[in-house]
Amino acid sequence: MRVLDHTDTALHPAYCEYVARVFSQADFRRWCEWGQWAPGYLAYSLFEDGRVVANASTMRQRLIVDGEEILAFQFGAVGCLPQHRGRGLARRAMQAALAGCGDAPALLFANDSVLDFYPRFGFAPAPQSLFEAAHALAPAPQRAPQRDLADADVRERFLAVAARAAPLGRCFASRDYGRTATWYAANGYAAPLFEVDADTWVFAQEQDGVLTIEDVFAVAPSHAALAAALPRLIVGPVETLRFGFDPCALWPQAGPAGADDEAGLFLRGIDPARLGPHSRFPSLART
Repeated sequence: MRVLDHTDTALHPAYCEYVARVFSQADFRRWCEWGQWAPGYLAYSLFEDGRVVANASTMRQRLIVDGEEILAFQFGAVGCLPQHRGRGLARRAMQAALAGCGDAPALLFANDSVLDFYPRFGFAPAPQSLFEAAHALAPAPQRAPQRDLADADVRERFLAVAARAAPLGRCFASRDYGRTATWYAANGYAAPLFEVDADTWVFAQEQDGVLTIEDVFAVAPSHAALAAALPRLIVGPVETLRFGFDPCALWPQAGPAGADDEAGLFLRGIDPARLGPHSRFPSLART
């Protein structure tokens, strides 16, 4: 067992190779090339003959739960190489990672194939809702500039804002997770990124009259500021807004629009009742 951190650059390629073999839609190589593996991200990796054969990673999180800010850990990249399964290696990696978290709460997202695995470690499912609002928009004369996080200068400016950005809600939110957003961008999963102003960056995607606001990183987020920014994010008319987070504080007109079944949220050490009847964890904090 090795606990890899941002300084273990000689072992990062082995970790990246493990992720690519176990998770067909995830990759850490570009993210590492961008220098985004930073303090707070740890990989509890089991090595055999110089290769990572099983792993459980944790990312330190600053969560807002029912108005209270707490330190927590988000789990990811949990698994085992196919040829080594059945030996209890993923279980050993999970146990080591949980020991590293101590008594701090934890969360993770799991797909349908492993929903029975995580309850063995004290994780309980927590339903999430999608959120929508009817809202007619026409595009502004000038669109907000679109930015590419592959540019080192853009990343630096974005991360500076993300570090100072206020949480988007008080029910269930996160803060200072800019490097999670860069992971999504490095893998091609993030919506286009717009720099509304020096202190406000928005991930948003427009399609068929629907504007999906994936995430907002703003030093002083408000309903009025977002409403003023929306016309600068689109090129055609919009009738519906969708949100990749619980917008109860930022856009109270939005309401639950069905269950979010994209990935199952599991919590450990957090009572789901504290999140309210409807909640959604920020989409760009789901790695």
